[in-house]
Amino acid sequence: MSQQPAAAKPSLQGVRIKARKGAVKAQAKHEPSVFRDQLYKHLETVPAGDFDAFTAKLVQAGSTLEFLKYADALFEIILVGGLLQPGGGYIDDGAPISPFTIFNVPEPVQVDEVKKYIDVLNKLIRRYKYLQKPLEESALPTLLQYIHRWAPSQKDKLSVAIGLLMSQGLANASCLQSLTKDHLVKNDVSVNVITIIFRAYLVDQSIDHLSATLKRGGIKDLLLFFPPNKREGKALEDHFKKEALPQVAEWWAKKQYAVIKEGIIKDLKDLCEREESTEHIVSAIKGHQEGTPIPESELVQCIWQGLMASVDWSARPDQIEGLALREVGKYAPILEPFCEGAKTQVALINVVQVYCYEDTRIIKAFPQILKVLYNKDCISDQAIIYWYQKGSKPQGRQHFLKSTESLVKYLQEQDDTDEDDE
Repeated sequence: MSQQPAAAKPSLQGVRIKARKGAVKAQAKHEPSVFRDQLYKHLETVPAGDFDAFTAKLVQAGSTLEFLKYADALFEIILVGGLLQPGGGYIDDGAPISPFTIFNVPEPVQVDEVKKYIDVLNKLIRRYKYLQKPLEESALPTLLQYIHRWAPSQKDKLSVAIGLLMSQGLANASCLQSLTKDHLVKNDVSVNVITIIFRAYLVDQSIDHLSATLKRGGIKDLLLFFPPNKREGKALEDHFKKEALPQVAEWWAKKQYAVIKEGIIKDLKDLCEREESTEHIVSAIKGHQEGTPIPESELVQCIWQGLMASVDWSARPDQIEGLALREVGKYAPILEPFCEGAKTQVALINVVQVYCYEDTRIIKAFPQILKVLYNKDCISDQAIIYWYQKGSKPQGRQHFLKSTESLVKYLQEQDDTDEDDE
């Protein structure tokens, strides 16, 4: 039986398949110089200093030019006045400086003058929100790694601009990581730039706001912006005080105290849980103080917290107060060597007050705890009287003053008796 020949399959001829728009864009040439020239045509017609007109022209240009594709080029033009080649130099194609750029800010550099340019950028980014991500993640880190290539005045203008961009929430502090590179750190470039950035930031924002911004941006250690031979806390504090930014120096010192205090509390808790001797624990605390000293009033707070953290509070509710008094009496010899000054003793009473306020299980034991500390020579009668009269903390003040009224009255009578005997 003969087989029938297979029929030829139909085919389409002369049909043009239309490519997707995304594929067409992906295959299109990347021509930043063409983008620059087209952007210049929008900006060249605006009179110098007419910032509202510059804003309008940039927003208008965004409707026809590919801002997302050429975001890095856009920010290079606005921030440093032209396109950059690898290494940080300008592309040498004879193009003039941008009609609108931070580098056009008059000298000497004033924050208020730079703000006018940042306000234009702010409005542009609010209109085209997709521009913020490339500004934070690409444009600013790239420009900062080349900041040593520009003249001092240009460097200052860009630094002030970055400080204002950060303070207005247009840029994340993560861009500052570029300044930790060796070629910028070694000649004090990084620390000088970071100082100008902080100064501009603090014009409108507080040091706490700056601290939160740095934390969100992953900037944990300011010493990394200093040359290796200057990476000491004192060098950092001296630098910012000299630059009229004492709030930065104070914030840094407090931050370091917090780290040190956490270490003392943790070490003390571990030593107590291992049931080390009083002499060994006191020696360990003194060793901490010799290496990284903190104020005595702060130290006594750490000691109390470390000691109390080691206590097992899993007793019955009716036994908690008795447990607290036994533990305070047990650990008082550790506290006593560090309670020599009246200020430190009042600080200890306040620490106990706040601790009892926060742990309501032992709130009623507060007067008895003071008696134990008094009998163990950790606090004096004068310290208790001063605390009662004007040194107490606001937390639960009325309750604690009322509960210690009889103790204070007894101590005052004792003082009067001693004076009569003399």
